[in-house]
Amino acid sequence: MTREQAVELLNTWIENDNLRHHCRMVAQAMEAYAGKLGKSGAEKEEWWLAGLLHDLDWEKQPDEHPNYALQHVFPELNISENVTEAIRAHAPERTGKKPETEIERYLFACDELSGFMHAVSLMRPDGFSGMKAKSVTKKLKDKRFAANVSRDDIHRGAELIYTPLNDHILFLAGVFAED
Repeated sequence: MTREQAVELLNTWIENDNLRHHCRMVAQAMEAYAGKLGKSGAEKEEWWLAGLLHDLDWEKQPDEHPNYALQHVFPELNISENVTEAIRAHAPERTGKKPETEIERYLFACDELSGFMHAVSLMRPDGFSGMKAKSVTKKLKDKRFAANVSRDDIHRGAELIYTPLNDHILFLAGVFAED
């Protein structure tokens, strides 16, 4: 699957611009981490694809997410098992699959935090530019701010990639500021 085909698939399944934006952010985060970890070109593409398609069925099949896409959409496409298993593992409470492999752990780590950081960036005059970890962690303590984002998943994600949360935040802020 080419990037163009993946984006077309995303746009076919997701109409909500905010959800599309979230998927693109997670893809960008995954690609950046793949580069940081020295992954090959093909692996970088898998990491990007997992990020882009991880919430493909969220809008149309929210009660079956991500199982609907895993059972009814992805089998029809040329998507690797690494990608589909990462997508399965990003929602362990829905699929029973815990993040174990590197791509699975990083997708889990990037998903909730990307969404939360986007919410924080909207409150800042310069968005991601100059964003400090302290401003994000301060907002994490405010349970009313982006209340639907799991703080436990954010902390667990950093643990899964063996990275202090502040370092994870700073890395993603740098990635998103470039966009």
